[in-house]
Amino acid sequence: MARRIDVTGAGGVRLAAWEFGDPLKSGPGPAQLDPDPAPGPVGGGTDPSPGVLLLHGLMGRASHWASTARWLSGRHRAVALDQRGHGQSQKPPQAAYTREAYVDDAEAALEQLGLAPAVLIGHAMGALTAWQLAAKRPDLVSGVIICDMRASALGAASQREWADWFASWPVPFATLADVRRWFGENDPWVERPNPARGTFYAEVMHESPDGWRPVFDIEQMLKSRETWVYDAHWDELAQVRCPALVVRGLDGELGRAEAQEMVRVLPRGQYAEVADAGHLVHYDQPEAWRAAIEPFLDSTLGP
Repeated sequence: MARRIDVTGAGGVRLAAWEFGDPLKSGPGPAQLDPDPAPGPVGGGTDPSPGVLLLHGLMGRASHWASTARWLSGRHRAVALDQRGHGQSQKPPQAAYTREAYVDDAEAALEQLGLAPAVLIGHAMGALTAWQLAAKRPDLVSGVIICDMRASALGAASQREWADWFASWPVPFATLADVRRWFGENDPWVERPNPARGTFYAEVMHESPDGWRPVFDIEQMLKSRETWVYDAHWDELAQVRCPALVVRGLDGELGRAEAQEMVRVLPRGQYAEVADAGHLVHYDQPEAWRAAIEPFLDSTLGP
């Protein structure tokens, strides 16, 4: 099991952080996060192990990092954060879902958990949060791993496409098997069957009286996304002074040319690719993902 530690984010929003210790006994598959834990105390700064904070992408949750966090916890203090509006963190309707709020939440987590200076590992939206925090608070961040997140502006058409995609979801789903089948096979965004994608989305569903629905509010997801989709983020990338690794899946959303330009813009940038992986690099190919990032972690945090 992973131990839950509550963190207070920007504006008083309660965030659920999950610290992974000994490897879980359940084998591969979703992490076993206690659904109704007694939150542990905030802190932990006496642990001498180097800190790693894992930040999921839009619609994700901390459990998506289970495979990564399990092996990290052998040598490092690995904590995955349910970001505001996601997982078991609060989802207040009137809360801010801005870039500033997400970055401030990650900053608060590092400070309250005693993780700093830490390596930030972020996927998609979480990667943007990671490099924005590294630019804002270099004293808190010793390294950044950017997984399949673009620095260029995506534009209004992209936001409309996402809104249409959310509207196409056949919610509520009758069973979790239906969730896995739709996102893994029947979703019009799926070019070929991808069971890992189906499992990924099954982890962000919960059972309601009429079936299975997402744990997040779709309007909050669109609101969160619109705070970055219209802007480019190259300037903040150039302000990241710590070592940074840009990782892309060969079939992901971050193209090779843009990824290599990101590496060029980063003052201490490095580059890695993961074959046979799409956007969900760490989830699609966990062993290849580990092979891609472990040398960077060893050089940044030490063996």
